[in-house]
Amino acid sequence: MIPLKTDRLVIRNWQEGDRDLFHEINSDPQVMQYFPFRRDRSASDAKMDELRDQIEERGMGFTALELKETGETIGFAGLHRDALDIFPPETIEIGWRLAVRHWGKGYVTEAGRELLRWGFEDLKLPRVICFAVAGNARSIAVMHRLGLRPRAELDFDHPLVDEARPDLRRHVFYELTREQWLADRHGSAAANG
Repeated sequence: MIPLKTDRLVIRNWQEGDRDLFHEINSDPQVMQYFPFRRDRSASDAKMDELRDQIEERGMGFTALELKETGETIGFAGLHRDALDIFPPETIEIGWRLAVRHWGKGYVTEAGRELLRWGFEDLKLPRVICFAVAGNARSIAVMHRLGLRPRAELDFDHPLVDEARPDLRRHVFYELTREQWLADRHGSAAANG
């Protein structure tokens, strides 16, 4: 898979030079507002190594996002085989995280569209899911822009979030099937044709 390219981005595996940025986004209180933890440098480095190895082994995962114009790494996005026991083992999740200075520029939506294209067109995935803390309006807005559909009957309390954090426990569930994605693309093409 690596690298994928969009108009402004390169979606690629992690490199040694990405460690400072990866630590930044995993320790920033704004970026991690909806997560019950922050990672120190050691934990951040270990997680980056884990993600890099997963991408090499599986061909997918949470990958670095690099600006084409400058070569700067700005965060990550990717298709990831979700490990939560509440989902079937073949479940593929789309997710993202950006440094705050890159918010509001459409990078996640741009990367997400290319990742969904790759997942549905090249990998023939049957569906992609996404979930977020119920109050995370930014991520939910991205899900809508990407065409993911809410499945309120599948909203859930995240099993890895302590009950002492009810503000972070409830998650909304979204999904997009390959059939929906194809229909959306066909509808967009017909409207623009």
